[in-house]
Amino acid sequence: MQEKIYKQDLFSDEVPTISHALAGFNKFYKEINDIYHEIALNAGLSDSSFDILYSIFELGDGCLQSDIRKISFLPKQTINSSIHNLEKKGYIYFSNGTGRAKHINLTDEGKILIREKIYPIIKCENNSFSLLTEQEQTFVLNIFDKYIHSLHTEFNKLKNLHRR
Repeated sequence: MQEKIYKQDLFSDEVPTISHALAGFNKFYKEINDIYHEIALNAGLSDSSFDILYSIFELGDGCLQSDIRKISFLPKQTINSSIHNLEKKGYIYFSNGTGRAKHINLTDEGKILIREKIYPIIKCENNSFSLLTEQEQTFVLNIFDKYIHSLHTEFNKLKNLHRR
């Protein structure tokens, strides 16, 4: 049975409801976050350190803090604090880039940490995603992209309301 799909007026006094589909989606989102939180804990890392190390692996050694922000979606201050914490622990070091830019480089200990803690996660993710057919993978990516775009559009309406 398909649930009625409707648009709610964002600016009415009507009490909103959470559709069954939205509740299901929110459950998946929260469960995925919980899975990654547990993975980080089991690796002995904070969530932000895990995200940063994962991002460094994805971007490559010598990436910039701004690049990490673009793919991790972590706040600047969180990235800054976590990066300096990783530096204190001897996993990364900085090198000068153009202007004020600082490149983030892995130490030998950092490379070992990524090999031991991040590689297995990426292998699990690849194995899990590969259980979907190529068509299903494309469908999932397209649907999430559409949902994220719609979410930005709707939330921008709220931002514009609060700016008035």
